[in-house]
Amino acid sequence: MTKSIRSLMMLATVICMASAAQLAQAASVPAGQAVYKAKCQMCHGAEGLGNLPKAKVNPLGGPTAQAMSDADLKKAVTAGTASMKPVAGVAGADLDNVVAFVRSLKK
Repeated sequence: MTKSIRSLMMLATVICMASAAQLAQAASVPAGQAVYKAKCQMCHGAEGLGNLPKAKVNPLGGPTAQAMSDADLKKAVTAGTASMKPVAGVAGADLDNVVAFVRSLKK
């Protein structure tokens, strides 16, 4: 009986630690908004609408951008697209955070 309780407690501890690790690595919308403001806003606008004299792009909260996978959004930022140049200096956690911010713009 004691061995079973000890095993269950160990399992619960491992699950809690894994959940805490995932939460620590979760992307941050506010951090993504800060990166977006510094690197993306000049073309996509403050709210991701893209209706600027400099660039006409699909709204980031619209169905086209929101249908993209996270990997495709990250690739668009790092490698560019047909109509978008790659964004320098956005990688790692910043990239995850920007994707989280773009997801928060969903209409």
